[in-house]
Amino acid sequence: MADPRAHDRLIAALGAELAPVRRLRPPWLRTLGWLAVVAAIAVILLDRYGSAPMLARWAGAPDLGWAGLGAGLTAIAAAWAAFALAVPGRRTTWAWLPLAPALLWIGASGLGCLREWVAPATHVASAHEAGDCVFFIIGFSLPLSALLIALLRRACPLRPVLTAVLVGLASAAASASLLEICHAFDAAATDLLMHALAVAVVVALNAALGGRLLSAHVRRAA
Repeated sequence: MADPRAHDRLIAALGAELAPVRRLRPPWLRTLGWLAVVAAIAVILLDRYGSAPMLARWAGAPDLGWAGLGAGLTAIAAAWAAFALAVPGRRTTWAWLPLAPALLWIGASGLGCLREWVAPATHVASAHEAGDCVFFIIGFSLPLSALLIALLRRACPLRPVLTAVLVGLASAAASASLLEICHAFDAAATDLLMHALAVAVVVALNAALGGRLLSAHVRRAA
């Protein structure tokens, strides 16, 4: 007959080595925390450049405002989806959450290819100015991505590469929306191609590096 006291001692010994785990906050609340950092950056840029130039551009070409709105909503949806996927048991369908705002962002931005006919009096970006947009989007996306990766590493994303892709999309979209504050010229095909290049670079870097970091964390947790 087994000794119940031996079982009790075994359970006590195993329990003594367990460390308490703090429960993660809901994905929407963690998303708000990351967005607070994005909002703080926006406040700094608005203090530096003001809102009047941005609002004037949007009044002259409303599609630019819709593109900025689409970028902002894409950042929110992609970050939320990344936090949701980091919770084991969540469905992969969360990855489709940013699709609708991303289509708004892409569709409204696509009108910039017709900018010389739609608003011929506006200043169209030169190749050098468009290149500055690439550095802006990538430059702001890197710290925002690093912050998201750090927050996600507290969870256990079972799909690390997909989660990292969403991190890149969220960071690039947030940076593109921040760019609207100091984007001193109208959008044209060259500018839009540069934006697309910057977003692609950010997503690819996150898929490669961010996915590796999240994968390593999952292996250690296992």
